[in-house]
Amino acid sequence: MNTQVNISTGALRGSIENGLHIFKGVPYAAPIDGPNRFRAPQPRESWSGVRDATQIGLISRQAPMPPPFGSPLPDAGADCLNLNVWSPDVNASLPVFVWIHGGAFYGGSGVEAVYDGASFARNGVVCVTINYRLGAQGFLHLADHFPEFAESGNAGILDQIAALKWVQQNIAAFGGDPSRVTIGGESAGGMSVSSLMAAPQAKGLFTQAIPQSGAGHNGISAKTATVIAREVLRRLDVKPGDSAALAKVTDEKLFEVQLEVMLLMGGPEAEIFGEVATSMMPFQPTYGTQVLPQQPIDAIAAGSAAGIKVLTGATMQESLVFVVAMAEMFNEEMLEASVTQTFGSIEKGQAALELYRAQRPSALPFQITAAVETDRMFIVPARRLADAQLKHSPDVWMYRFDWASPLYDGAFGACHALELVFVFNNLHDPAATYMCGDHAPQSVAEAMHQAWVAFVKTGNPQHAGIPSWPRHNTDDRPTMQFNTTSTLGHNLNADEMALWDGVL
Repeated sequence: MNTQVNISTGALRGSIENGLHIFKGVPYAAPIDGPNRFRAPQPRESWSGVRDATQIGLISRQAPMPPPFGSPLPDAGADCLNLNVWSPDVNASLPVFVWIHGGAFYGGSGVEAVYDGASFARNGVVCVTINYRLGAQGFLHLADHFPEFAESGNAGILDQIAALKWVQQNIAAFGGDPSRVTIGGESAGGMSVSSLMAAPQAKGLFTQAIPQSGAGHNGISAKTATVIAREVLRRLDVKPGDSAALAKVTDEKLFEVQLEVMLLMGGPEAEIFGEVATSMMPFQPTYGTQVLPQQPIDAIAAGSAAGIKVLTGATMQESLVFVVAMAEMFNEEMLEASVTQTFGSIEKGQAALELYRAQRPSALPFQITAAVETDRMFIVPARRLADAQLKHSPDVWMYRFDWASPLYDGAFGACHALELVFVFNNLHDPAATYMCGDHAPQSVAEAMHQAWVAFVKTGNPQHAGIPSWPRHNTDDRPTMQFNTTSTLGHNLNADEMALWDGVL
């Protein structure tokens, strides 16, 4: 069964599935080929007739990610600036949830099965998932080498802004209320949400934000981003300012060099990457630019997102998934070197190790490493974002996802991205089985999903299925811990958190 709506660029034909109106592959900007490859997104031309929106659109070029994300990988191409909409009623005026996918800014898409928006739509929310430029196409900072590409280091963020502008202009046709837009995302998507909270061009495009497992400490300084771009150009055999040579570089060659540069990180040449040398992410939003004048956390602390309601947090054991495959490589020497580097001195590193070990007396070196990295990359940034936003909005809530996957003898724990199938209430999807096993608790999915629905609808995540959840404060830091039995925690891991004062 089909459904049809009219938007600013023409008519769209979607499908009706289980009573929901679904539109896929809807373009919100022009293709990124030719002169548009590194430029800010350009307006989409109108079309005649009725455009089919029953099939997924193209995604940004990327390497396959491990399952369940990106497997099998949809087709990629220049016409990748598109989005998907799930609506329960195209004639209504419902709150809107815009989801920004993760994938370290070089992978992922809005069409992954885990992001199916049907559960949100069944609960009275218009759900939108978007694609945006990734890798070098989205985040190669060419401004200091090619003035005509002044916004290139943030093209992916500008894509997201273009999608939000599209929502403001068109979402009413799908039954959405443009005055009630919540943006959300996880990992690089959470970092994107933080970037949008900091970006002057995004002001007024949303009223609420949910950065998951990615907060405002992300990004690359313009100085470092310029060095990375110089290395990319060198490998492309393109001299700075030679626009003709750059135009001749194929997407395939650019992608090849992008992977080469990523593989340099963590190796003997990694020092050229400055503050992101050990992150494996040389392509991220660039701050110290017109699009992002400051690193997001600094902008948010200064009030860039004043009045925006925020729900933020992370999983309890984020980084286990990144290190478990290399468990046998970790030893005490590597652990001590890593922690010393993180905390800036042998004395601080030893003190930190002593405390982390005391809290985990039977943990192996890779598990201690994961605990430290979880705090460094996810827990501490989320706390600091909440604290920063609290100065400019009273409506801030914090959560932590604590349910641990039983797979592989619990090796992944409550790891990075595990909460996604619970947030979207998609435990029936094969991705859930891959991550969670065959008996993931539906009760946890209901508790978490309904909290997100409540927040999108009302600006408060409280609902009848969870304990009382106060707003964030810096005295006792109330944090909803989602688990088989959800509980409200206070000042979680306070001793470990105190170690990070003055660090990062």
